[in-house]
Amino acid sequence: MTHERRRDAAATKPRHFGRAALAHKVAEGVPATISEIAGVRYLHLDTPWVQGAMRINKPLAIELDYVQRMMAWMLWRPSESLGEGLAVQLGMGAGAITRYCHRKLRMQTLAVELNPSVISACRMWFRLPADDARLSVLQGDAAHWVADAANRATVQALCVDLYDHDAAAPVLDDDAFYADCRATLVEGGLMTVNLFGREASFAHSLRHIVAAFGAGSVWPLRPTREGNSVVVASRGVALPERAVLKDRAARIEASLDLPARKWLRMIRSVDLPGPQQVGGTTASESTP
Repeated sequence: MTHERRRDAAATKPRHFGRAALAHKVAEGVPATISEIAGVRYLHLDTPWVQGAMRINKPLAIELDYVQRMMAWMLWRPSESLGEGLAVQLGMGAGAITRYCHRKLRMQTLAVELNPSVISACRMWFRLPADDARLSVLQGDAAHWVADAANRATVQALCVDLYDHDAAAPVLDDDAFYADCRATLVEGGLMTVNLFGREASFAHSLRHIVAAFGAGSVWPLRPTREGNSVVVASRGVALPERAVLKDRAARIEASLDLPARKWLRMIRSVDLPGPQQVGGTTASESTP
């Protein structure tokens, strides 16, 4: 989800903070609420912060910039196989990634969402269809789902966006969680994670992802203006050559309505000072 604050119709552009699991508030039954402005419908959870968004006349388009970047995993996949395998979204928000993978890519699609009110709102207000042969929505804890041995080596694309209402750090953010995420991926599978917060928080999260995947299999994208940094991590996939990336990006733009060519300028590599200095993890520019 995204935590974008909306004040009123004349407000300045709000900030995007990230998906909130809000585990401590779900027990209190926090309801999902809806607002609309300028043709965009927003999802809230008892605060002004936006948990997701959908342009009403383009429900399959991904409205928010950072959520679009969560689909950057497609650059690591051959264009002809984008619709193959299982796509999983941990933290549903307004269901943008779930709708896109199910309807646009026509992948087998699963969303895991802790708050039942969010699931109901997505069904009623955000064009999320009922479960079918290719779509399942599970009300449950993302940590439990990735830790379940039954889900090992089942996922082609895993999108993780799990923040609390303070947006200080991801709710699930340690070596064990990301190791479980990696274990759910098939060989050749990819994960994207939304990270938001202070630079120290980003570095802390990045260290955990690197611990699970290895520095050579992790690529942060440059942050959005609002401060969201999407990280791509792979299980057994290298960064493609520049010519391949350019061709795949052009195909994504031509047929799948995402600004993939600009992603090429955002990909960075992880620079680790040394095996005993993981605390110094930084990201340096790559060359796609």
